[in-house]
Amino acid sequence: MPIRNILIKYWGYSSFRPLQEEIIQSVLSGNDTLALLPTGGGKSVCYQVPALAKEGICLVISPLIALMKDQVQGLQKKGILAGAVYSGMNSFEIERMLENAVHGSMKFLYVSPERLKTKMLTNRLSHMKVNLIAVDEAHCISQWGYDFRPPYLQIAEIRKYLPGVPVLALTATATHAVIDDIQLRLDFRQKNVFRQSFARENLIYVVQHEEDKMARIERILRKIPGPSIVYVRNRRKTKEVARQLFERGIQAGFYHAGLTPEERDAAQARWMNETTRVVVATNAFGMGIDKPNVRTVIHLDIPDSPEAYFQEAGRGGRDGKQSWAILLFDSTDLEELTEQFQSGYPPLQTIRQIYRAIANYLQVAVGTGTDESFDFDMMYFCDRFNQKPAEVFSTLRFLEKEGIVSVTDALRTPSKAMIRANRNDLYKFQVENPALDKVLKLMLRSYPGLFNDLTNIREDEIARRLNAQTDQIVKALNYLSTLGIIAYVPRKERPQLVFTMPRLDDRDVVIAPENYEHRKEEARKRMEAMLDYVQTTNRCRSQQLLAYFEETDTVRCGHCDYCVKRNKADLSELEFDKVVEMIKPVLMKTDCKFETLLILFPLLTEEKLTNVLRYLIDNGKIIQNDNNTVRWLNH
Repeated sequence: MPIRNILIKYWGYSSFRPLQEEIIQSVLSGNDTLALLPTGGGKSVCYQVPALAKEGICLVISPLIALMKDQVQGLQKKGILAGAVYSGMNSFEIERMLENAVHGSMKFLYVSPERLKTKMLTNRLSHMKVNLIAVDEAHCISQWGYDFRPPYLQIAEIRKYLPGVPVLALTATATHAVIDDIQLRLDFRQKNVFRQSFARENLIYVVQHEEDKMARIERILRKIPGPSIVYVRNRRKTKEVARQLFERGIQAGFYHAGLTPEERDAAQARWMNETTRVVVATNAFGMGIDKPNVRTVIHLDIPDSPEAYFQEAGRGGRDGKQSWAILLFDSTDLEELTEQFQSGYPPLQTIRQIYRAIANYLQVAVGTGTDESFDFDMMYFCDRFNQKPAEVFSTLRFLEKEGIVSVTDALRTPSKAMIRANRNDLYKFQVENPALDKVLKLMLRSYPGLFNDLTNIREDEIARRLNAQTDQIVKALNYLSTLGIIAYVPRKERPQLVFTMPRLDDRDVVIAPENYEHRKEEARKRMEAMLDYVQTTNRCRSQQLLAYFEETDTVRCGHCDYCVKRNKADLSELEFDKVVEMIKPVLMKTDCKFETLLILFPLLTEEKLTNVLRYLIDNGKIIQNDNNTVRWLNH
């Protein structure tokens, strides 16, 4: 089927977004391809369309479990078979998913990077008819990237199992160093980059120093109609800010990763259908969500990197209409960002000590625990072992990126079951075990497909219909599972910690000091870039962000907070720059009066010179002395 027909059939769009079609054609031609598209640029279409155009299955590698689940659900709603394999699934679940990928008609298999090294997957790769390897969040493969994850370095290893299969790497944010590193580490046969400018002409960037943030948010939301996202740093603030907005008459909800899936889905649905106008959220919100008419994205805390800010702010104005990205800060925010950076890099010895404490707490012996999933309440652990929550959180992030453990928030996944015995053995077992026969008969009547795949079940419903207690049904299902009659995966309601490799002796938790220091230094540079962005008052916001991503040949946006002040000079950019070019050399050497400058430059009108000088004074470029002379500041 032609790719445009696929786009119309499954997405309902008659045309591709900029660069999408070129990227898709590159992939269909068998070329390794790196696609850099800003947030909202439609990265997923770039691998989903060519995968549907070709026979076989697309292997998608992504580090974000929540995003994988969203993508799988989205594809399934379109009638496209898709599945995912990630940490926290038991071996039977993984086995079934991989068997479906090999023998079924599955079109997309999403895999977390740490699964790539498992024999369960590598043994099956060569038996899958893979038509494309898609690497999402590809910047994670580079030590120069803002979210480096060592398990990504294993991706190139799977290419030997899939000779000739092209790789499509996708990211929204990458510098030139990261672009080169991605292609090198993914073994690109030749360099091939499609890069869309990061410029968002319809997005107005504003930074404001504000002590009373709630009052400012209220004024913003009353002035600018339409849906809004308010980003905050922690979960507690999501609920607190939403409540304060609600009390001010603004319909607001909140969202964070600690909510149950039902609560998250409900909060997202209310915002998507605009029952609530504003969602107050942590950075867990936004991945995979495509709401085109978001008019404002407001940050109440400073993100830790320009990459993170650019992604989050970029969720505004995807419909191309004018929208605002507003960052509010006060003096304490600058200190908090620095403190957060320091706590994000605990000493290596602390990381090892916390890892040992966690393993002891979960009673996992050295050399065991691979792929085992444990309920893990971080705050309870911190209280019991007298640990600092910030250090534990940072340690878990480090261990996760190193591929040593995986941590998920409360998933509340439903229980699942599948009949493993063949029909003859099942019938014989039922005859010999009348008590368990009742349970099996009810399950077979209630849940079609139990013979074919893992199926969602409800123990409380089974118990109610059998006039039994729920714990009795759970006990029976566990017993049937140990006998091999069924596969039973109990529901999970608490955060999960998974050992993605055997538990190590803490002395073997190796994070090379030079790599640790390198990552810390790169993080420091990103933090300082954010501090610079917030505190700079004499440069176009868009130009400043684009320069960070090495787009230097750009013009002022004309509508950010800097440009609005600058525009008050009533001069074009060219005229303004010419005036500055004339007067700056003079003012760098000596103090001058206004009248002297008019004499020195007779072509300047009094109005033009006044406007330029007023702007330069307001933005700290020149200073006006008590004797009414002006001079250029050397800083």
